[in-house]
This record gives sequence, C-alpha cells and structure tokens, in this order.
Amino acid sequence: MKIGILGAGALGCALGGVLTQAGHEVWLVNRNVNHVNAMRTRGLVMRVAGVDHTVPVRASTNCGEIAAASGTMDLIIVLVKSFHTREIMLSALSIVGEHTVVMSLQNGLGHEDVLAEVVGRARVLAGKTYTGGVLLAPGHVISGTAGKETLIGELDGSLSERVQRICAVFNAAGLATTASQNIMGVMWDKLLVNVATGALSAITRLPYGELYQVPEVAACAIAAVAEAMAVAQASGIVLTTTDPRAPWEKAAAGLPLEFKASMLQSLEKGSVTEIDFVNGAVVRQGLQCGVPTPVNLALVACVKGIERGLISNPQA
Repeated sequence: MKIGILGAGALGCALGGVLTQAGHEVWLVNRNVNHVNAMRTRGLVMRVAGVDHTVPVRASTNCGEIAAASGTMDLIIVLVKSFHTREIMLSALSIVGEHTVVMSLQNGLGHEDVLAEVVGRARVLAGKTYTGGVLLAPGHVISGTAGKETLIGELDGSLSERVQRICAVFNAAGLATTASQNIMGVMWDKLLVNVATGALSAITRLPYGELYQVPEVAACAIAAVAEAMAVAQASGIVLTTTDPRAPWEKAAAGLPLEFKASMLQSLEKGSVTEIDFVNGAVVRQGLQCGVPTPVNLALVACVKGIERGLISNPQA
C-alpha cells in the first residue's frame, strides 16, 4: 500500500517506520527541513524497548515532490496539529487520486469536517490511536506502538471493505487495529478525557500531580465532562460511560505526577493550543443540538485569552 503521513513528527514517524518495515511504500511529510534531511541522510532512527535501530524511509517537506516521484497515495494519514489541518490537506491534493482514502488520527473533534470540505466526505475515515512517540532529535524517535490500540471506522458506522483492508495492513505490520462501527462514539470517549484536563491544566499551568489536588478543579472538570456527555447524548452518540467522573479519573491513570497536558505543553512553547477541537468542539456541537455548555465556553474563553497574551507579549 502507498501511504502518505502528513505531519510526521514523533507519532507519525513511529507509525510510518513500522509500516515501512512491513514493506509498504510510506512517505513521511514534515515541514521541518532538519528532521526530513536527517531521515533522508541516515534513515529514521527508532528506539524500541531502549534499543535504537535505523529504518530507511522516504521523507519530504512537500507533497509536490512526492507526486512527481510516486504519484498518488492509496491512504493519507493526517497527524498535524488541529489548526494546520486545512492547510496541510490543501497542500497534499497532488497526491490525492481517484481512490485515495484520507484518515485523521488527530486528537479532538472536527477534523473530519475540515478534511471533507477539502477532499469530499466520501473519502474521509476517522480514527483514534493510543500509540505514541517521542521526538528525541531530528530523525530520531522513541516508538510506542507495541500493544497500543488503534481504532478506525467509517463516519456513518458502516463496516466497509476499505476499513477492513486498512485494518489488515496495520495488523500485519504489528499495529493492533480494530474496525469500529461506532467510531464517533470512540472519538467522543477520547474527547471526554481531553475535555476533563486539557484546558484546566493549560489555564492553571499545573502538572497532573498538583492539578488533581485542587477540589475546585475536579468539580470544574467533572462539570465540563457532564456538559460534553449531554451534548453527545443529544447528538445520538453512543458513549461507553455514564459517569462524568470516569473520564477525569481516567485522564491521569498510569501517568507520572509531573505529566503535563498537551495544551499546557503548547503554551509553554509559546504556541496556540488545540482548544477549538476539544472544549471548542463541545461548544459548537452544543449550539447545533441546543444543549447549553457554559463551563466549556468559559474554559475556551480563558485559553483563548492566554493565547492572545502570548501573541501580544511573546516574551512573557
């Protein structure tokens, strides 16, 4: 299978390296020239269980080069930050062919709608992955794919031949992948975990160990999750939990006390966050189905205010 991975950072490289080793033609796309040049020069260095090994990979900073070298892809996996989704997909149209499938494995909700606006809804699949990766240096990643689940599915819940084919490819490569007939429920389940902690960690600037010591934070998190669950129910989404406290507790399960939510990590780097695709997604969907979401709206407002401060005073 010919696979393009848009946004091949730590996770994209971990997945791409494994799929390359399985014999597929995988193109890793990243705008970071140093990262791409390192992979082109020496290959992708993957650290698995503490041991480094090098995988020869195909890497590029632009899809036009890929189109010239290899034509269109069978599958395009989107892993860029949420706010870059439209931009990267527009830049990748040269590798989209008649039968190309586009699949988001990004965190949050709403990416599928953005992708559909660019390539058409019929091409788009949704997915969630619990695999991971850590970028150690340009072209050098820790791979966290072993035993970690990925779920993919059609937006309408059907069990299509193309979803089953992609699952077979991933599983044969050692990526534990399941075809879901409730992929929107899967995505909302994961969203609830992000709703519980992402914005609150960003606003308070607290790592999990301290965040979970503040009762008022816990109450706010559970209220935000309860709103999101009400929105999901009104939207016909089937969730796996009925207790708004469960996602709050799950968010920190197995993580070190010093762990920081990705939104906080983004702010510490001086970058905007993915708030529009997490709590912001709850607010937008709530407006559509008539469910009030004041707690999530307040969290969005606070994070947006902090982001504005970064823009106005980047040295603060």
